[in-house]
Amino acid sequence: MNKQDIDTLLVSTEENRRYLSGFTGEDSQCDESAGALLITADELILATDSRYDLQAAKEANQFNIVCYREGLVKSLPEILKRLDSKRLGFESVRISVKQFHELENIFSSENLDTALVPTENMVEQLRKIKTEDEIEKTRQALSLAEKAFERVLPKIQPGMTEKKIAWLLEKKMRESGAETLSFPSIVASGPNSALPHAIPGDRKWMKGEPLLFDWGARLNGYCSDTSRTLFLGKSDGTFQKVFETVVDAQKKAIAAIRDGASTQAVDRIAREHIENSGFKGKFGHGLGHGTGLAVHEAPRLSPLKDTVLKTGMLVTVEPGIYLPDWGGVRVENQVVVRDEGAEVLNSIDEDISLTHI
Repeated sequence: MNKQDIDTLLVSTEENRRYLSGFTGEDSQCDESAGALLITADELILATDSRYDLQAAKEANQFNIVCYREGLVKSLPEILKRLDSKRLGFESVRISVKQFHELENIFSSENLDTALVPTENMVEQLRKIKTEDEIEKTRQALSLAEKAFERVLPKIQPGMTEKKIAWLLEKKMRESGAETLSFPSIVASGPNSALPHAIPGDRKWMKGEPLLFDWGARLNGYCSDTSRTLFLGKSDGTFQKVFETVVDAQKKAIAAIRDGASTQAVDRIAREHIENSGFKGKFGHGLGHGTGLAVHEAPRLSPLKDTVLKTGMLVTVEPGIYLPDWGGVRVENQVVVRDEGAEVLNSIDEDISLTHI
């Protein structure tokens, strides 16, 4: 916190709130909240409602718990007056325009001399570099998700719908102890696999076409995120070429990851390999992203913004090739940045797609 800019920080983003306090209350939707933190140089407050007051007191024992009755906005003036807050920093990514105007109005009606100051990435910057405990929690979430996938593989048969296969995988992850899914699972067959964020539907997977999975489990708050692509039957050569190109691009990118490496440079290594292999324009999304309490965190591996990788950062590496009317291939691993290289957390091989069924 820059004391010249703000004297109080209002933390309302769910993952940031949990990261700083340990409070695991979840926001059910964007316009509902389980609470917020107010942080000054001298005091830590967790403001919440009666649904969470006992939970908050147990989980956030370093914070003073304030239980509001009529919502956070109406309770803030009293709290801020007690704190003698003059400049309140709020997370601009989380506060909507409607909420901002509500704060302005109640501050005015209460004659509160507190300025509202938008902030960006104050807590997210702390979350970029993971502790070994966070890395271990991610490893455990990934292990759970991978083992669930391996147990589901023998049950997958030609003619199954994407929705059925997705349900089998999601069910197995929950039965194995996942708190939730990291995100809605992607299971895409044939031409649907050319859609990087396809939604599982009633299409049936058949011989001679790719089947793309992107799935993850959340365990102890931390997310895993993995992609693999299977193929059933004898390939016409397209799958083999596409698959090998994607896997090689991933290997080249992972080999370039280390402390001090450029995220744009790592992305470029994979992208140029795909383009030079005859698939220019067929890899549209970024190479990867950080994971943690959220499934998408900083840093990003992409052509758009350069970041210097630091030891302890945890990123996905997920190149893909997507061919309209045929399908797509994506392989994704989770990787920890180390001083002299990268540590891959995954245990299942990328070429599981060539050996199964």
